[in-house]
Amino acid sequence: MQLPSDMDVVVIGGGLAGVDAAWSAAREGARVALFEMRPVRSTPAHKTGDLAELVCSNSLKSNLPHTAAGMLKQEMRMLGSLVIGAADRSAVPSGGALSVDRVLFAQAITDAIQQHPNITLIRDEATEIPEGLPVVVATGPLTSDALAAQIQAITGSEELYFYDAASPIIDAETVDRTIVFEASRYGKGQEDGAAGGYLNCPLNEAEYHALRAELLQAELVPLKDFEPIKLFEGCLPIEEMARRGELTMAYGPMKPVGLTDPRTGGRPFAVVQLRQENAAATLYSMVAFQTRMSWGEQKRIFRMIPGLEQAEFVRLGVMHRNTYLHSPELLDRTTALRETVRERSGRAAPLFFAGQMTGVEGYTESAATGILAGLNAARAARGLDPVELPPESMLGSLTEYIAHGPSDNFQPMNSNLGLLPPLAKPIKNKTQRQNALVERGVAAMRDLARELGRVQPDAEPVAA
Repeated sequence: MQLPSDMDVVVIGGGLAGVDAAWSAAREGARVALFEMRPVRSTPAHKTGDLAELVCSNSLKSNLPHTAAGMLKQEMRMLGSLVIGAADRSAVPSGGALSVDRVLFAQAITDAIQQHPNITLIRDEATEIPEGLPVVVATGPLTSDALAAQIQAITGSEELYFYDAASPIIDAETVDRTIVFEASRYGKGQEDGAAGGYLNCPLNEAEYHALRAELLQAELVPLKDFEPIKLFEGCLPIEEMARRGELTMAYGPMKPVGLTDPRTGGRPFAVVQLRQENAAATLYSMVAFQTRMSWGEQKRIFRMIPGLEQAEFVRLGVMHRNTYLHSPELLDRTTALRETVRERSGRAAPLFFAGQMTGVEGYTESAATGILAGLNAARAARGLDPVELPPESMLGSLTEYIAHGPSDNFQPMNSNLGLLPPLAKPIKNKTQRQNALVERGVAAMRDLARELGRVQPDAEPVAA
């Protein structure tokens, strides 16, 4: 690992958090060295050498402004996120969600990073954390063993982990459109005749219970290293959901609410939704059908779903291990390693962490922490105090959770309105209360964006 001599900040990892960290630091005027080991050394989950390759879903969740995920996206646009800018430009129809053509998305980010005059992209594995200048570690859930060992030595903590999984992707031409219908729940995103972005496989009650019965007895891929299984609640394998109760799937990812089967004019007992994966609409992923079933079992069981009898799977589901820090004992609200921990390790220069390693879960959550880490790393390089985000903002509430979450049972966290501090004046109506929480937080982030001199807060989505 060789580092150019004229750098101000080092970012390790070219995933969502790493690219937004590098972009954020570079926009502050810092000269950034961004290390990404692919394609020199790949991982089991990645297929290309592009930066910010999406290895699971192609959805960045809701884009609706008064949802937690939509609120976070608004804040990220204000702060000049490269990731959200690229997502806006490579979006595919997805109802009220922001889903992307994953190839165009990764290529746009890779091009932007390579063309930025303040960023030097180094295609090499970082096996150590450099000393002498601020570093952002954003290596994500598949951190190499060598780097993980050094992180563990610096933090003095045991590595934590959980398992999550990816859903299968289907060739759209092999979906039976005489059975499967296109629609988003309650018609969201279909105003003025727009496409819904989702295909829906309707199941009657007997078909649902037959599918569940097969999921319960399916052959599973064994996990390695003889480790106890820790599953993140937001990304449970579909067979695990089947085990949790007879109707858990029907009230969860297979809920039929807001959907009408045009063949019957009624609501199905359950649905399996397929989400558009690319701009050409040739690929669809099975929504929330993460799995650790063997590939043969996946093909057999998923072809029981009405409309998928002849389905061809261009990618089958996989399961992998994620790692994250025990952040409440290690990190502060700026995403920096606490000074006491850093001094104990003998490290002089500031060390920041970003992405899933910090204990956030989700594409946008990971990228958002990268924005803050990169900003503060650049400020540290200039001898400036770090920025702490307003706790009323969604990103501010996430960093508050990272720094002060439950130390005895710290688990990864998605953006959600429950993280936000309560309103000064309580509002009984749930919708009005949620809208007020979002508007308060967005206003607080708008004020900070102006103070920092970032993108004009009322501007259009940032271009990659």
